[in-house]
Order: sequence, then C-alpha cells, then structure tokens
Amino acid sequence: MSFNLESGLFGLGCSDYHAVLGVPVDADPKDIRKKYLRLAQRLHPDSSGRESEEDRKRAAEFLSKLVNPAYEELSKEKKFNEHLVVLKLKGQQALNQQETILLQSDAARSLASAYGELDSAYRQAIKRLADEQYAHLDKTEEITGQISELNLVYLMRKAGKGEFPTPATSPAKSAAASTPAASPTPAASSTPATGARPTPTPPAAKAPPSRESVLASYLRRAEEFETKQDYPSAVKELRDALQIAPKNGSIHSRLGAVYLRANQPTMAKIHFRKALELNPKDAAAEEGLRRVDPAFAAANAQAAKADAKAAKPTPGKPAPKGKPAPKGKPESGGGLFGLFGGKKK
Repeated sequence: MSFNLESGLFGLGCSDYHAVLGVPVDADPKDIRKKYLRLAQRLHPDSSGRESEEDRKRAAEFLSKLVNPAYEELSKEKKFNEHLVVLKLKGQQALNQQETILLQSDAARSLASAYGELDSAYRQAIKRLADEQYAHLDKTEEITGQISELNLVYLMRKAGKGEFPTPATSPAKSAAASTPAASPTPAASSTPATGARPTPTPPAAKAPPSRESVLASYLRRAEEFETKQDYPSAVKELRDALQIAPKNGSIHSRLGAVYLRANQPTMAKIHFRKALELNPKDAAAEEGLRRVDPAFAAANAQAAKADAKAAKPTPGKPAPKGKPAPKGKPESGGGLFGLFGGKKK
C-alpha cells in the first residue's frame, strides 16, 4: 500500500511525523506517547473493532507503515531533537518561498490569516482534525495532509516572528519532568541536616544541535548502515540529510552509490544526475552514471574519443602555408593545439 501524502510539510520533502500522529509540532513527548498508544490500540487488527477484513488490513498497514515509524523517530531523544531542527529549517524555507506555497485546506488558510492568539487557534484546529484522522480510514491520508498544512503555516508564522515552537521536555527527560521538583534547601543552611538529602543541582539546559552537527549525524549513521549492507536504512538517513541540505551534491552522489549497491539503478541514476547538475566535476557521480545510464556512457565515450582524435598528431601533415615547421621539430605540432603550445595537457 502506497500513501499519497503531498500536502504541507510533505510537499517540501519533509517526513511530518507529528502530522502522522495528529499532534502539534511542539507536543510534549509524554503527550506524543499517550497519543501513539491510543492510535496503536485503535489500529491494531485484534482490537480495532473493524468488521470487514479489508478495513482491518488497511488499519494494520497504517499502523505498521505510518504510525509506528513516526513514533519510532519521535521517541528517541537524538532523532527527536534532530527532527526539530529540520522543522525549524523547513519553516524558514517556506517563509522565504511563501509566494510559492499553495494552501489547499480551509483550516490552513484560516490559520494563515488568523489574528489574536495563534497558538490557541493552531491547537484547536489540530485537535478537530486529529479526532477524525483515523476514525474513517478512507479519509486518513487527506486529513493527515491537512494537519501537515497546519503545521507548515504555524512554523511559517513563528519563523516570521523569529520564534520556534520547542517542547518543554525531550523524550529522555519527559519522565523526570512529570515528577515534582524537590523543595530547595534553605540558603542559610550550607550543611544538610542529619539524614536529609541535599537538593541536586538541576542540569544546565542543552543547546539545540546545529544544522551542521545534525547533517554530520545523518551521514555518519548512513555510513555505518552502508558498512553493514543495511541499504534501506542508509537510504533513509541520506534522504533525511537531503531534507536539511537538498542542494548538497555530495549527498546526492552518496545516495546514488547506495541505490546502486541496493540494485536500484533507476533511483541511482536520478541522484547521480542531480549530483552532476550541482557539481559537474564529481568524478564518483560521473562514474556511477556511466554504469547505470548506457546513453550517458555512450555519449561520454564518444566525447572522449573525439577529444583523443583531435589531440592525436597526423604523421606527415604539412604545416600551414606561409608557416613552415621549424627545423628540428616535428610537423605534427601544427593545427589548433600546435598554435597554442603543442600537445594538449
């Protein structure tokens, strides 16, 4: 089963995990987990309560191919933080290209022109759609796209204010955040009373990862997966990297090489061509494209043959009239290359 998700952030090449789960982009990890558990129960074949076999099968596919992978990404602290960086970049990108953004849903258009409390209007709109998102599976993809449009508009409007919606806690700290903090030790008492535990100093908040560090993480994981010959996982990491740097020719070249190793020549050709478009001197992409595209290989070979023929001297060819070949030098230095200093280098 293939999914038709092209609206909102999906249309910008971003995997909108929040839209799949029907939660706001600044949702707390605890709330994300609660929502995931409700969806897992609703969509599981044994507990979905759906009568027809077709509906049960469709529900199981939504669970295994959309909901589970989305939660897998958002439940890991490192990937959660990396995805927030991607969302921030996509919001800025969309703001800079807002003339090209075409909103399809009434909900997104309403949010784009809403005055007053943006956060409240956004959350109410998300909740209305999320309540219906997996109730009728024939509408799930359409509603998921509408939620992603809301996410896109919200990120754009926040970016316009120089803001970015950030959850209060990360996945690893969500459990700790739900526990009330201990009462502070009185300042007058530098030594705790007998049997009393000193109040721990809260850890300093970590700065969000930079764009470069996130990109490096994707590339490192892709290399690790490639070494293990886990090509689907390597492809996923590289495609995630392209969400951050879509015009990075080196990433396209590496992605083409991974697709080639995974025996997917069509996809390899697409990314090798893109790599050469961005960097015509990419030797690895050129070699890869020769392997997967016979037409390119033939044209490349023909061009090389023509260059070699043009550079090859013709024995016994007389020098042009009025310019006899100097004594002691072969006449083959004539022609275009002879005029500019002899042999082509």
